[in-house]
Amino acid sequence: MQAKIKKVELRNLEIEDYKQLKKSMIESYPEMADSYWGSEDIERLLSIFPEGQLVILVDGKVVGSALSLIVDEKLVEKRHNYQQISGDYKFSTHNPNAEILYGIDVFIHPNYRGLRLGRRLYDARKELCEQLNLKAIVFAGRIPSYREHAKKMSPKTYIEKVRTKELYDPVLSFQLSNDFHVLRVIKNYLEGDEESKEFAVLLEWNNIYYDDSPKLINLKKNIIRLGLIQWQMRPLNNVEALFEQAEFFIDAVSGYGSDFALFPELFIAPLMADYNHLSEAEAIRELARHSDPIRKRFQEFAISYNINIITGSMPYLEGGNLYNVGFLCKRDGTSEMYTKIHITPNEVIHWGMKGGSNFKTFDTDCGKIGILICYDVEFPELPRLLADEGMDILFVPFLTDTQNGYTRVKHCSQARAIENECYVAIAGCVGNLPKVNNMDIQYAQSSVFTPSDFAFPSNGIKAEATPNTEMTLIVDVDLNLLKELHEHGSVKTLKDRRKDLYELKKLNS
Repeated sequence: MQAKIKKVELRNLEIEDYKQLKKSMIESYPEMADSYWGSEDIERLLSIFPEGQLVILVDGKVVGSALSLIVDEKLVEKRHNYQQISGDYKFSTHNPNAEILYGIDVFIHPNYRGLRLGRRLYDARKELCEQLNLKAIVFAGRIPSYREHAKKMSPKTYIEKVRTKELYDPVLSFQLSNDFHVLRVIKNYLEGDEESKEFAVLLEWNNIYYDDSPKLINLKKNIIRLGLIQWQMRPLNNVEALFEQAEFFIDAVSGYGSDFALFPELFIAPLMADYNHLSEAEAIRELARHSDPIRKRFQEFAISYNINIITGSMPYLEGGNLYNVGFLCKRDGTSEMYTKIHITPNEVIHWGMKGGSNFKTFDTDCGKIGILICYDVEFPELPRLLADEGMDILFVPFLTDTQNGYTRVKHCSQARAIENECYVAIAGCVGNLPKVNNMDIQYAQSSVFTPSDFAFPSNGIKAEATPNTEMTLIVDVDLNLLKELHEHGSVKTLKDRRKDLYELKKLNS
């Protein structure tokens, strides 16, 4: 993991990127150092198919790229090598009216491998394939570890052993894990590829949304997948044990393609057991020392697992005051802090916590979201102000010890979904912490609530976890349904407000 990564960006390649692109390409292919694309080649690619050329930047530096053409299916079906499929390296095979997105290059700088950046490039290619209504993605992948086994087995046997995980190939294993399947082996594909003995594996990914009849495709993502983590409170030896458990769940929900992972309020409380000899107020201030390291590690997880993470909440010291805060760690590597506005009597009495003074919506790659911590959702003014800013999804990390407390959070969250015509996702902690003062019992049932109209579940509940059981909840929400509701719903609670009689506004912004 690179130290102090501030931002990861995936975008289309620009000619101004060429110097960095060339440098990263050379360092990515040390065995073929003279085989990089020239600036005139990149200019030609950008002139014929700019949307098909992608780059990954880390802190403004080009560290990876994926280059593509659109070619005829018949050309792919023929026996071909790299020179032929690329039109003698001049890209004359590109046909914008053809059916196949053909990958002619993909690489990640060796210093930035292990962050799943290559997966992002492949996912972006899949999205492009769907958006352009192309039939499939095809490319010929190298098998660089084959050289070590060439004397003992044929390429066919080697590929089968990689497929069954008896052998590992740094390129082919990755491609197979990204839902590509083998079409055939190609001999003499790339001249000079000694590691692969000039063999390549023709791989394909099929676009299940492909339609023979051309039609316009909505390019904006509207189906958002939420991953809610119902966290079991358990003794933890140290912060690394917390990271290990958190990464397990992040890996799980990202493996299902979730766009967000939501953790509960104060889920890091087990770490307070080391300070049980102190007063409750002193113990939670010791716990606050972990907040910045946790934020930094969760930023790394957001990059590695390509998911936006809402870190629940944790104590945070600032200017001598103790706050209850959390962090939105975006998959581009950036993060933003949110603060609990309304502090419960228990938090004041036992911990001396103070409420924050700023709240807002957050712009993400999946639309505008709001985040309110537990008690805050019981005050309808806050979600209404966020709805006025365009919020589509409200996330509520919570912590309740009894079913009474949970009932308040649940029913208030349901009300917020109805009155603000948005989705509300809540996630809480379960289990017991007998060795942590003031945190001994928990009750939760994580859920996703919807508005109440014909396009949504009749009870306004999209999905619910099993009460008081550690688990994840994976839920898809459709933002298009909210747009329809705003304009054509049975009732329109946002539009029908009598602003001639009353209004709600922030006193400071």
